[in-house]
Amino acid sequence: MQIPRKVRIVEVGPRDGLQNEAVPVQTAHKIQLIEMLADAGLKHIEATAFVSPRWVPQMADHAELMRSLPRRNSVTYSVLVPNLRGLDAALEARVDEVAIFAAASESFSQHNINCSIAESMERFAPVFQGARAAGVRVRGYVSCVLGCPYEGDVPLARVAEVAGKLFAAGCYEISLGDTIGVGTPARTQQMLAAVAEQVPVEHLAAHFHDTYGQALANVYASLEMGVRVFDASVSGLGGCPYAPGAAGNVATEDLLYMLNGMGIESGVDLDRLIAAGAFIRQSLGKDTRSRVAEARRRRC
Repeated sequence: MQIPRKVRIVEVGPRDGLQNEAVPVQTAHKIQLIEMLADAGLKHIEATAFVSPRWVPQMADHAELMRSLPRRNSVTYSVLVPNLRGLDAALEARVDEVAIFAAASESFSQHNINCSIAESMERFAPVFQGARAAGVRVRGYVSCVLGCPYEGDVPLARVAEVAGKLFAAGCYEISLGDTIGVGTPARTQQMLAAVAEQVPVEHLAAHFHDTYGQALANVYASLEMGVRVFDASVSGLGGCPYAPGAAGNVATEDLLYMLNGMGIESGVDLDRLIAAGAFIRQSLGKDTRSRVAEARRRRC
């Protein structure tokens, strides 16, 4: 299959990246980060999650953030919702899109959302109905598609089954997440081939963590399979509270550098993206930066 010449990057740093931080980030700083990401040319930004502050205190300001965030017609601001209550709150905040999250591992599903895979599908049914009635699109996540911290290898047939059910229920796009970053290029292509039997590849996105340094290699493997959408997190922020030791998402800066080098269009400006990464690192008091930003710092 021919490698795509244009891709869409879904920036998940403001949600998936910041929700794993020990100390919540000020709402004003989150808004400034999102604005800088939009200024860099990112057209799809996952802004926050409408989840219980008891479980994810870093996202407790979700309603305030969405009320205060300047909207741009050219940018989709999506939010994560776990259930109908989360959807109702998100709709009240005038979100552009919602995302739901399932898992390909029974153990991870129980640890992450306290229910089985089958129960999670039942829980999502009213979310689909409510979103459809409001004219809001639903994006789906499948976690642990290449491995689980509790079960190890996950059967590819189960990954395909869960993705297929989400697509059939109404998700316009399914993001396949290597939550603990154990995937390799060959396994990634095997997984995508299995899922593509249930969901057309043009409706798939890839979401890689970089625990074993395989994220960019897995992106390339996905490009070879025709995937055109990739989740990434500015400065490589992220991790997983239910998978100790898992590294953050592939850094958006590193992903963009690779895409630029391949002549693949994304519409994102690397210099502005690096500036956004520097801003959020300063806000978090972190020295960690993307490989691209670190290389530029050493060169200067």
